[in-house]
Amino acid sequence: MKTPAKDIFKIASVPIVMASLCCLSPVILVLLGLSTASFAASLADVLYGQYAWAFRAVGLLLLAASLVVYFRNKGICTIDEAKKCRNEIINTTIVVFIAAVIGYVVFLYVIVEYAGKFLAIWQ
Repeated sequence: MKTPAKDIFKIASVPIVMASLCCLSPVILVLLGLSTASFAASLADVLYGQYAWAFRAVGLLLLAASLVVYFRNKGICTIDEAKKCRNEIINTTIVVFIAAVIGYVVFLYVIVEYAGKFLAIWQ
């Protein structure tokens, strides 16, 4: 049983955004007009400099929770069912993890980075 790309996107999208909030939240504050660019830059320095690993840990926990919910919705709820579908679980988990890492890097270091430069939050 193959995992469609749509399901992979659904599983990984929220954890990617949550892991990226260390740099995304200052961009959002500036876009909403709730912050100046200088305050957003200092906030980004603090959040990314001191708390980046906390955001990444939350993203990883959410990714694990998303996988659990995905498999439960597919009817894999007991240990016996998990043993029967072991290969599917392992393959899906590996593909989703790789997609999440690539999505995180692209989202944070390309999309959010260029948005921050466009808004003059960081240089």
